[in-house]
Amino acid sequence: MESKKILPIFSSYKTNPVFYDEIFKNDKEIRDTYGELFKLFNEYKVDDFKLLNEKAKLSFLNQGITFQVYDKTTVEKVFPFDLFPKIITADEWDHIESGALQRSKALNLFLYDVYHKKQIIKDGIVPIELISSSENYLDQMNGLEPPGGIYNHISGTDVIKHSDGEYYVLEDNIRCPSGVSYVVSNRVALKRAMFGVFNNYPTCPVANYSENLLEIMQSVKPAGVDIPTCVVITPGIYNSAYYEHSFLAKSMGIELVEGRDLFIEKDFVYMKTIYGPVKIDVIYRRIDDAFIDPLEFNPDSVLGVPGLFAAYKKGNVTLVNAPGTGVADDKAIYTYMPQIIKYYLNEEPILNNVHTYHCSRPKELAYVLDNIDKLVVKPVDESGGYGISIGNKLTKEEIEKVKAVIKENPRKYIAQPIMALSTHATFIDEKQCFEPRHVDLRTFTLLGKDKEFVLKGGLTRVALKEGNLIVNSSQGGGSKDTWVLKR
Repeated sequence: MESKKILPIFSSYKTNPVFYDEIFKNDKEIRDTYGELFKLFNEYKVDDFKLLNEKAKLSFLNQGITFQVYDKTTVEKVFPFDLFPKIITADEWDHIESGALQRSKALNLFLYDVYHKKQIIKDGIVPIELISSSENYLDQMNGLEPPGGIYNHISGTDVIKHSDGEYYVLEDNIRCPSGVSYVVSNRVALKRAMFGVFNNYPTCPVANYSENLLEIMQSVKPAGVDIPTCVVITPGIYNSAYYEHSFLAKSMGIELVEGRDLFIEKDFVYMKTIYGPVKIDVIYRRIDDAFIDPLEFNPDSVLGVPGLFAAYKKGNVTLVNAPGTGVADDKAIYTYMPQIIKYYLNEEPILNNVHTYHCSRPKELAYVLDNIDKLVVKPVDESGGYGISIGNKLTKEEIEKVKAVIKENPRKYIAQPIMALSTHATFIDEKQCFEPRHVDLRTFTLLGKDKEFVLKGGLTRVALKEGNLIVNSSQGGGSKDTWVLKR
């Protein structure tokens, strides 16, 4: 067919049978879902598409869509964006959405149990050592009743499509999952750069995330409050996700504050304004547990609010997400997710777990040490792709270093088989053509009092370096718009 003829912009595209390619069944045959979209992209001359690509980058730059990378110095970068979107059919999405919601509900019940009766520990499902040794477990949360019974109001579930065509969860993020602002910005940038690109695809909107987030926050207001005043608290402009903090506050129509903008009086939280103090009822916090209150946690913190946790304990303010949620997104807890889902919901997991070895178990530690070249080793409490070692990319010397690090603190590490993340057509600037690159998907689930919401889309992250399996922006990754098709 003429429409399937491969033009220069795709001329060097080569599929790898080891990986599931989302666009091509093979080097020449296009999957039905992408037929019309491929036809549109394939008609562009290289120079014309290059201009569109630059237009999208300029759009991101003008909007201030950036992120910070921490290394020896702090560098601010424009978030890389690829114009070719990922498409998810309605049936596929139903599966992903129900699985993400199931996990979020199970994790919320797990958190409530862990900070109350600890029945799952008493019944021998999850070992007490795993909880007590977690750096993110907070003794201060024991016995506290979060408003609405919700701990993980916002969850980010990272999923991949494996070479078998099935979806697998890589990890659950329920401390301060980031990236949703890029989901919305990607959609805007694509619409601006390519007029008419949505004409043949009935695509679900993503701009409704903020209104649903605000409703979730309002649903968990403290007792006795009729119309809650909500804010977003940020560590400040130098935080890696500051763009997202400001974007969410603006799109929800609420104030973006820093710790210095708030104060506590008689265990209530107030915001300083030119018109006098304003009582604050719900805080969407983008500050880690250790820094939210120097009187309760890290005494050296200048980011939080002295006395905030006392106000929280009294039920006078709601913190979104609740402190102490990090104990449940510890990657060691991930290994127990099938049992956790079964225990609390009496359901089989909808989404697959990746087989995971926890190095605190002697037999599994021995296997990991003997097979590092076939495994991905991850620290249990890091995010952003930091600290990950992919065995088949390491030299013999590097493998020995990884072994030594694991032996020093086995509790801190898990290992998984090297998963075959699906690939997706991605425009490579240096080569001026499309090539396959590995992708994953971060979904966003909201839980409130008698309300739940899963954003029909998510952040498709793409590893821009050829052969790289780490998609995080901090490790050189970018993103794509994600289309969930309506029925």
